[in-house]
Amino acid sequence: MSCAVAPGSPVFSPSRLLLPGAPDHHHGASNSPFLPASPLRFFALRARIRPDPPCAKPQPQPQPPAPTTPTAAPALKRRRPAPLLVPVAVPAPPPVLAAANGAMTDEVAEQGDGFAAYCRKGKGRKRVEMEDRHVAAVALGGDRGQALFGVFDGHGGKSAAEFAAGNMARIMAEELKRGGGAEEAARRAYLRTDQEFSCSSAEDVEAPSGGACCVTALLRESGNGRRQLVVSGAGDCRAVLSRGGRAEALTDDHRASRRDERDRIEALRGGLVLNCRGVWRVQGSLAVTRGIGDAHLKPWVVAEPETATVDVDDRCDLLILASDGLWDKVGNQEAVDVAAAACSGGLPAACRRLVEMAAARGSTDDISVLVINLQRPLR
Repeated sequence: MSCAVAPGSPVFSPSRLLLPGAPDHHHGASNSPFLPASPLRFFALRARIRPDPPCAKPQPQPQPPAPTTPTAAPALKRRRPAPLLVPVAVPAPPPVLAAANGAMTDEVAEQGDGFAAYCRKGKGRKRVEMEDRHVAAVALGGDRGQALFGVFDGHGGKSAAEFAAGNMARIMAEELKRGGGAEEAARRAYLRTDQEFSCSSAEDVEAPSGGACCVTALLRESGNGRRQLVVSGAGDCRAVLSRGGRAEALTDDHRASRRDERDRIEALRGGLVLNCRGVWRVQGSLAVTRGIGDAHLKPWVVAEPETATVDVDDRCDLLILASDGLWDKVGNQEAVDVAAAACSGGLPAACRRLVEMAAARGSTDDISVLVINLQRPLR
């Protein structure tokens, strides 16, 4: 039985599905060979609506694997650093104790008949070498009835203190032979020491100037057994006498904070005393107003000492001469008490005990202590 499909049937109507080349109501006919009533229209429709076979689908192109190393030029191989050589720590040798006129080290100790001295370098950040010196000259000028003891605290270098310690005894002996009394001889000795040091510094251009505070004690014995003590000071070194166990200061510190010293300086032409962060200073520089040297601060800083004479009786037992490294941390009476208690182990033990006490309390300055037993005869 045959079946015929009438042309224009809805089955083949292009009104709902527009094939390529089929006529469009809006765009007109195309160039397709299949007419709307063509019996091949059905096969064209099936080819159009059937999806493409899987083999016809475009296959994605495989991506190359990501490079594990950069395509740029390979980096240079890092060189192994040289091995670090750590030096073997060698313990420093203990400080060598030396005499007053020997090579200076971190510590200096000296002991004689009736006296002892101990000096220690300060732990200050800027301290390169010890600037303190001391002198103990028994049989001064060949006279066994005379002895000179002194402590010299240098500032701006060791040169002034070293010069004073090496020459004060000689100059003092020469001035005593000139006569005029012991106090006047001590005054001239200070001025001469200052003058000779200034001349030696002027001759040597490379020599540092600086200055030094001084305290000296001239102990004299007469033929009848009478003993006399002549104490002089210029600066802030101090002499303290133990009389019956009570401390007695024999010198006054020459600091710019003293009203009479400020008046003396400001009365001179160009003299100026300034308070710098709570510390009075001459020309805004030096805290002391007297001493050996300091040529750049003359005539305001002078070497003129203040001198006192004391008769030594049975109640005078000890004399302590020390730099301000001690007195800034230890009081006069405390120093006398500690020295008297430590003297049972000898005068060197008393000196060392005072130095250690000041250092334990935070003194970073050079500390020099000289203790004299006033009851011990010089002969």
